[in-house]
Amino acid sequence: MPDPADDVDFRSAMAGVQPRGSSDRIAPPRKLPPPRPRQAEADERAVMAELLEFGMFEPELIESGDTLSYRGPGLQDGVWRKLRRGAYRVRAELDLHGMNRGDAHAAVGEFLAECQSKDVRCVRIIHGKGNRSPNTGPVIKTLLDSWLRRRSDVIAFCSARPHDGGTGAVYVLLRAAPATAGGG
Repeated sequence: MPDPADDVDFRSAMAGVQPRGSSDRIAPPRKLPPPRPRQAEADERAVMAELLEFGMFEPELIESGDTLSYRGPGLQDGVWRKLRRGAYRVRAELDLHGMNRGDAHAAVGEFLAECQSKDVRCVRIIHGKGNRSPNTGPVIKTLLDSWLRRRSDVIAFCSARPHDGGTGAVYVLLRAAPATAGGG
């Protein structure tokens, strides 16, 4: 319960104070922020966190359809990320421009065999974007995807970074050359 002495003290302190007259000034209307769907945003954040936590997020699934990628079984996440970022030094390169299917297939086979014999682990193969291919799409690019997936010496491959040819080239990661038994 308030003390009546405080009330008396307040009234004596306010004696002689006059209220201010009304002002001509009009307060600007308060602009309200647009409504935000906070629960929907929270749900989206939770889904993204879950995808990242359980490793289900695959960026190549949301990229354009003309990227190539293959990740062999057992390839470490860090190695895959480095390959996709173009972080490995490309030690050899093959350009398939102007070749027909037969020549390109033979060239790829010879090139990869030579690279493996020299223990070259990361290479770039330029296949082009198929701009001069028929309406069915890029021929050599599609075939290269199939050829590389079938090779036991290919661990992984993915479309190159834009400065290395973008969707017109692939980085290829090769297995180490098998050790040969040497006599001494």
